[in-house]
Amino acid sequence: MYNILMADDHILLRDALSTLINSLDNCKVVAVADNGQQVLQHLQNGVVPHLVILDLSMPLMDGYETTAWLQKNHPQIKILILTMYDSEIALIRLLQLVRGFLKKDIHPTELKNALFAVLENGYYYSHNATGKLASLFQRSQQNQQTIDKAMLTDTEISFLKLASTDLTYKEIAKKMGLTPRNVDTFRDGLFLKLDVKSRVGLAIYAVKNGIISF
Repeated sequence: MYNILMADDHILLRDALSTLINSLDNCKVVAVADNGQQVLQHLQNGVVPHLVILDLSMPLMDGYETTAWLQKNHPQIKILILTMYDSEIALIRLLQLVRGFLKKDIHPTELKNALFAVLENGYYYSHNATGKLASLFQRSQQNQQTIDKAMLTDTEISFLKLASTDLTYKEIAKKMGLTPRNVDTFRDGLFLKLDVKSRVGLAIYAVKNGIISF
C-alpha cells in the first residue's frame, strides 16, 4: 500500500483528487494539507508518506519551497507537482526542481499513470511537457535566450517575490541583507535579463511563470 500526502489550498480540488486516489489499487491518502507548512507539521507528527503531491502555488510555503525542504530533509519521499502553468520558463524551473509534474487539467487516467510512474520509477513527464521542452532545446538564439531567462538564481527568485509586494526597495534591501544600491543594481540586471522595463513588468513575469500567485 502506497501512502500519499496531498497538499493543495483549493479544498474542493484536493478532496476530489483524494477521493480519486483512494479509489486506485494500493493507494491511500493518509493526510491532506493546505500549504507547505502543514506538510512539514504532518511529517513532524509522524506521517511518513511514500509520495507527496504538491500544488505549485500555495500560501505560506509554496510547492518550490516545500520541495526544496523535502529533498533536503526527506530525500526518500517521492514528489509529484501539480501546476496550472505550462509556459516554457515554468517547465524549465520545474525540470530543475523535480522529476515529476502534471498540469491540473489532466485526465484521471494520466494522473493514475503519473502516480505509479513516480512511485515505481521515480519520474514522470507528460507528453505535452516533453514536447514543449524538446522544441525549446533546439538551439536557436531565441530559444537560448528563453533558457537563460529561466535559469534564475534563488536570490533572483526571492527578489522577484518581494518586488511583487508593496514593500519599498529600501524595505526589500533590508529583508535581503543588501544595501539599497545593491538592490538597484540587482533590479536593473533583472530588467535586462527578463526584458521588462518596470517593477510592474517584474510582477507580471512572476505571475505568468508561477513564481508567485494571488
